[in-house]
Amino acid sequence: MSTQPRQAVQEREVGIRVGDVTLAGTLTVPPAARGLVVFAHGSGSGRFSPRNRAVAGVLVDAGLATLLMDLLTPEEEAEDMRTARLRFDIPLLAARVIGAIDSLAANPALGDLPVGCFGASTGAAAALIAAAERPEQVHAVVSRGGRPDLAEDALPRVKAPTLLIVGGRDPEVIRLNQQAQALLGGESRIEIVPGATHLFEEPGALERVAALAREWFLRYLARDR
Repeated sequence: MSTQPRQAVQEREVGIRVGDVTLAGTLTVPPAARGLVVFAHGSGSGRFSPRNRAVAGVLVDAGLATLLMDLLTPEEEAEDMRTARLRFDIPLLAARVIGAIDSLAANPALGDLPVGCFGASTGAAAALIAAAERPEQVHAVVSRGGRPDLAEDALPRVKAPTLLIVGGRDPEVIRLNQQAQALLGGESRIEIVPGATHLFEEPGALERVAALAREWFLRYLARDR
């Protein structure tokens, strides 16, 4: 059951200037927000990802603001559809997550909220690099079916508590997450969702992801309020 009256939630489309591009985003802010979660999509996904929007809805109902954004411009998306190159350009994706965090920090209405990052697929690596580069702002990270191993040298510098959620039927990604966890510089946990594959499409799997993310972010973001 929702804990937030939906009519009181403010949702709007925003443009986020990062370097020489403007990225499209959806910013949702519940009353008396307790924290702000920035979503980093991966593998050709964007702010309309149904899976990430479902998770974001659960977080908003728990009193957390969310920013879902496209990490690529429409022109870049068109190129990526042809080549699948940019979705694996982790430095580019990370720079844009960092730019969004910096933009939010400068917003008078949002700048004092503790920030969390939720990363999916290659977006998980971008989220972890952002946490390493902005340790004062990023207080928690959650990865869903992510590739944290692609963050490479940034992992030892990640001090934010990190939750790695992996499907039980995704053995290769489990192995990569375990290797990455061993390198993380702060508190971390791997949570394996039994019976779930990479996209968590099985009945109840995505709901479990959302519940785990909500618990993690409330523990490490809301406590700072």
